Amino acid sequence: MSERTGVTIGVLALQGAFHEHIARFASLSASASHVSVRSIAVRRPEQLAQCDALVIPGGESTAIALGLHNAGLTEPLRTWIREGRPVWGTCAGMIMLANTATGGKRGGQELLGGLHIQVGRNGFGSQVNSFECDVQCPAIGDTPFPGVFIRAPVVEALGGGGAAAAAPVSHSPDDMHGLFPGTPVEPIAWLPPASDTAADPSRVVAVRQGRLLATSFHPELTTDTRLHNYFVQMVVGAA
Repeated sequence: MSERTGVTIGVLALQGAFHEHIARFASLSASASHVSVRSIAVRRPEQLAQCDALVIPGGESTAIALGLHNAGLTEPLRTWIREGRPVWGTCAGMIMLANTATGGKRGGQELLGGLHIQVGRNGFGSQVNSFECDVQCPAIGDTPFPGVFIRAPVVEALGGGGAAAAAPVSHSPDDMHGLFPGTPVEPIAWLPPASDTAADPSRVVAVRQGRLLATSFHPELTTDTRLHNYFVQMVVGAA
């Protein structure tokens, strides 16, 4: 392709690691690629309207939910998701995209929903239990991805309609094959079986459902841009 395709990636900038995501997308745009990536901070509905895709960054999910409400972005984002627009949630962003979340504040956690998974907030433990671990992600290549897990959510179940219809998470990529006929949720990354961390190595840590992508970990806190590039290619493919 001789001409560069241009895409605008919005990064929700109400709370959390949004600066780092913007920097990762900027580095992609500077690289030799047929895609020109423009990334902008999104704090208002009119900024969202300028975007081809959106990233919901890591942070604190209850603070993000409150920020969305105060900014008038909750319903526009739910509409965005229902329309099948590309969204990537990292850590707290995964929680916001999930249909169901456990371990939240009394009365429940307000979610955007759309991603047919159940997650457990702080499923790997509190801040002191944060860890780094190589992640197996065949969708971006054979080389493991450096996963940074900070109060990360755990994918507790996958299914077509939230907790009631959810199926238990498998213990390996091979076990996942064909386990969920008819459901569009696709696990794409796992902790390795030989993990030396205290975390359960059977956990799925990234999923994709059509144009929705979610990771338990923080790709923006590394210099590895493969997942950012993967998301951009999702956006280009959706055009």
